[in-house]
Amino acid sequence: MNTNSHIEKTAMHAITAHRYGGLDTLLRDTITRPVPGKDEVLIRVEGASINAADWLLLRGEPLISRLAFGLKRPTVATRGRDVAGVIETVGENVNGYKVGDEVFAEVDAGSFAEYTVAHVKRLALKPARLTFAEAGAVPIAGTTALQAVRDVAKVKAGDRVLITGASGGVGSFAVQIAKAFGAEVTGVCSTASIDFVRSLGADHVIDYTVDDFTKGEARYDAIIDIVANHSLGECRRVLTRRGTLVLASGNGGRVFGPIGRMLRAALLGMVVPQRLRPLTSVARGADLEVLRELIDAGTITPAVDRTYPLSEVPQALTYFVQHSVRGKVAIAVAS
Repeated sequence: MNTNSHIEKTAMHAITAHRYGGLDTLLRDTITRPVPGKDEVLIRVEGASINAADWLLLRGEPLISRLAFGLKRPTVATRGRDVAGVIETVGENVNGYKVGDEVFAEVDAGSFAEYTVAHVKRLALKPARLTFAEAGAVPIAGTTALQAVRDVAKVKAGDRVLITGASGGVGSFAVQIAKAFGAEVTGVCSTASIDFVRSLGADHVIDYTVDDFTKGEARYDAIIDIVANHSLGECRRVLTRRGTLVLASGNGGRVFGPIGRMLRAALLGMVVPQRLRPLTSVARGADLEVLRELIDAGTITPAVDRTYPLSEVPQALTYFVQHSVRGKVAIAVAS
């Protein structure tokens, strides 16, 4: 038996972090290729993307999140959660997918790597009109936006919807999805992103460097608050009497993060007529199927600001943190 040949077939390159910290914790490792379980598939990664959660989990913040991801060090060293690629192996309980299928998913095993595994319930066929890098930009941001608009805000035709952070990953999807549902959409962004947000289909754009939407005269049936830089009271002021405030983020410090704001919203929501609802996004293959249909119909399109190779994930994260990204930062993986 040729031991070196066997190692080559079971090894892969991956971007890992074995401790919490900054960009200096990231390593370009050679590690063992993951093995799929009975309800999983092995994916040869072709595309991935950067999310805010990647930066927060790299730092281990908020600290309360370490209860789920590892108290002293990350339980899963490989970074990344979004993936698009080709199925290499199918678990024995998996039905509906076969080797060679092009898919996209959200994964726990890490996607900044040449291979990863995904649970079949978090999987869907890749949109045909997208490249792998574009498809890898969809899962977390697209699912979060879909669940915010459809499930929490319950947006319907004719609703007036305001979206903060409209030029970002989640926001750029939320603008398009709300428009697809027939809403009149107002996006909030910086001066530099006004044309971009308009290109997504927003009916109105507010430049937050010039105007404060909470001090305007307009009233909204739903506010999807991705930035969380206004108080609950300020947001409620511009909601209709039965309007919905969707809290997709929040401030609260290094220990508890958005939890405090969301708890205050839940308590206040018990005594006011408006609906104040925290958003907890759940990875579901069924929602990726919805997104795939919308994408292949040309109704929504992931906006990709820049694309980096796997070896430059640290640079991609640096760009994500230091710049006002329009849409997503994608990762192209050449196996």
